[in-house]
Formats: sequence, C-alpha cells, structure tokens
Amino acid sequence: MNRRISLWMALTFALSLILSACGGSPPGTASAPSADTGGAATSDEVVTITYWLWDANQLPAYQQCADDFMEANPNIKVELVQSGWGDYWNNLQTGMVAGTAPDVFTNHLAKYPEFAAKGQLVDIQPFVEADGVDLSVYIGDLAELWARDGKRYGLPKDWDTIAIVYNQEALDAAGVTLEELNNATWDPESGGTFGELIARLTVDENGNNGLSPDFDPSRVKQYGLIINGAGEAYGQTEWSWLAASTGWRHIDELYATKYNFDDPRFIATIQWLADMMQKGYIMPLQQVTSLGGSAAFNSGLGALHANGSWMIGEFANNATFPFGFARLPQGPEGRKSMFNGLADSIWTGTQHVNEAWQWVKYAASKDCADTVGEFGVVFPAQQSGVDKAIAAFQAKGLDVSAFTEQALEPGGTFLFPITDHASEITAIMSPVMESILLGQVDAASALPEANAQINALFQQ
Repeated sequence: MNRRISLWMALTFALSLILSACGGSPPGTASAPSADTGGAATSDEVVTITYWLWDANQLPAYQQCADDFMEANPNIKVELVQSGWGDYWNNLQTGMVAGTAPDVFTNHLAKYPEFAAKGQLVDIQPFVEADGVDLSVYIGDLAELWARDGKRYGLPKDWDTIAIVYNQEALDAAGVTLEELNNATWDPESGGTFGELIARLTVDENGNNGLSPDFDPSRVKQYGLIINGAGEAYGQTEWSWLAASTGWRHIDELYATKYNFDDPRFIATIQWLADMMQKGYIMPLQQVTSLGGSAAFNSGLGALHANGSWMIGEFANNATFPFGFARLPQGPEGRKSMFNGLADSIWTGTQHVNEAWQWVKYAASKDCADTVGEFGVVFPAQQSGVDKAIAAFQAKGLDVSAFTEQALEPGGTFLFPITDHASEITAIMSPVMESILLGQVDAASALPEANAQINALFQQ
C-alpha cells in the first residue's frame, strides 16, 4: 500500500470513528441566500472582497491563490489582511459587532460553533449543493468537521499534527542521538527517557547540564524544552500531546457537554510540566510569554521545541542553527497528536456573499491546494496538495516525516475538541493554567474547580 493511500485511509478511519459520535445543533444559525452559480461577478463593476488570515507564513501562498483567482475573475478583487493570532480574533469579534468584519476569514474549529450559534457565519451548504462541490476530494472526513445539523460553515484548507523540533548542535553537544529522541518514552510520574533527555539537554551558564549536582536552575543558558505557553483550554502544541498519551481526552465526543480537566491523568501531566519549569529544565512561562516559544527556540535558547506542522516554514526561515523534526515521545497509551484543520468562512454581514462564495470555493479548490503545497508551508486538505508540500519540503532539505508518520500511525491522532462555549471555556482555563505553570497553585487544587465551572456552562 503506497503512502498516499495509507494517509487517506488512516485519516478517514480516525476521523470517521470520532465523527460517528457527532450530534447536536447550534441555535440561531444564519442561512445563506440563494446560491449564484456564476463563476464570477456578473456586472462590470469590480467587487472587493476582504479576506483575513492569521498565519504570516501562509500569506505568500494565499496571495498567489488570490492573484490566480483575480486573473480568472477580473470583476472580483481579493484583499488579504494578516494579523497575529491574538489581534486576529479580537479584531474579528470587534468587527462583527461594529459591522467591519471581513467578507471571508480563516476560521478555527474552536471558534466556529460559537460564531455559528450567534448567526455570524453564512451557511454555505446551499452554495455547495448548487455548484456541485465534491466534498470527497478532501482528505478523510475533514469536510464534515465544518458541518453541523445539515448546515456547513467552511471548506477545508489544510490539516496539521505536532512533532518535536530539535537543535542539531545542542543534540551533538550533549551526545544525544536522533534515535534516542525518536524512541523516547514519557509518563507523568517519572517523565521517562524524554524527561531525562530534557534534563540532559539543559545547560547552565557554567556548562553544567540538568543531571549534574552542580546545575544552577537560576542561570540557565539553554533549556532542554521550550513550549509555547500555558496552552489555554486546548494546549494543542503545549501539553495535549503529553496528556493524550496517557489515554486522557479533553472530551469524550465531538460537541460533548462535559470536559475532563479534573481527570487525574490530566492533572498529573500539567503538574509534571509545572515541576519541570520550576527545576529549570523547561523554559519558564514568564520567559516564554515575553519571548514567544518559537522565537526563543530559533534564537538558540532551547534544545527541543514542540510545535505544529504549520510552523515548518517558520523554522526553515528563521532558525539560526541546523534543525530537524523528531517523533513525539511515546506515552503509556502511545504517541498522540491533536489533528486539526482550518477552513474559510463567510461573515453574514458581507454585502457580496456570491463573490465571497466564489473566493471560498477557489481557496478550497485543487488548484489553490496545489499552489499552497508548492510553497511548502502547510499540508493542504487535498492529497495532490500534500504530495506537492512533501516535495517542496524535500527540496528545502526538510524531512517532515515526523508529522506525516504521526498522521499515518493507527490511533496516532485525536480531533480538536469541538464544543459550544469555547470563549467562556478559554476564559476560565487560561488564568488557571498560567497560575499552575507559574507555580502559584498546584494542579490538583485548581483544575477540578475549573472543570466544574466549565461543565456548569452546559447546564445553563
């Protein structure tokens, strides 16, 4: 069985198992107007569509898609606006209230149920049916992640998994081999060989590593591991890959009405991270918050860094040393990565819904997927785009198999936890997770109370 078929089958199987439990419907969702099956604006007047995205690494690829789209549709102009993650969502929510939101925007699985419930997303299912869009071209059941109760709020753009980025020079200096790293084990009680590697790769200003009795945690020159922060309620790159390797999951099914942040396996995982920060082996939260996780790693302040496949280009462009990607550590229940995918949605406030749909359809087309793949920044949602992305990464000398093998591994992925109340859940969990990682409170005391508050949201 070749790699292409294996990837498709693995993702189909993993997603279909979880989606089979999907149910429920959001109230107050908006309906699309009648679909215009025309391929472009019909008048001579040029209509401008504003398109927002947050990932700067993807901006050149989608600008090329927009240029190609505009050449074929001269009556539609697409203006791209990119902003960082935090500003992006703040500006989007503010814009929806003020009536200045973009016509089309890149959406996230954590966000769309709430937008849909508030009637802020156009149901594009009528357009999909009118134009005969073939949803089977998307890998696995990615398209179904964006559908709920017969309505649809986006067409898939890409997918991602998590891996460990390593600084080759740091590994060489510590005598750590890639084989050791790829075969590392982890559990929240002992930390396994992964925890030992992190300590071994941590070096203080006197040259002592974290295993030395002379190691000074107050004067660390190189941290063994850098994560991106406290992870709010989802921890995609920060801790989900560790907690899930114990068998823990955020929720038991998509659109669940109960979270599991009070589970002993999750509590032990987060306390392990907090303890490793206190020991000086993982970059402290204060420093990560100030510097940014990937920026700190790229500047040589850490030996290992957990991050997603969408960041491959960031490391290729900005790392100041030879680097590579290694497999996640193997926990008690195996290696586990969150499997996430983005899509473009149309704001119900747009004055140009037909033109917006034409752009959404093109941005999720094979042509655009192939274009994005050729840029080698993410794995597109269509197989031909994935093939081009792998070829582009290889041409840059990058082995990205740590990401693709994680996707191929039976049971190696779990879906982003999609539920209602995402913003309220984030508001509850963010300060709690930060307090734990700052050492201000222990996980066993804080997480059960936070979980009770979250689960109460679903009882209102």
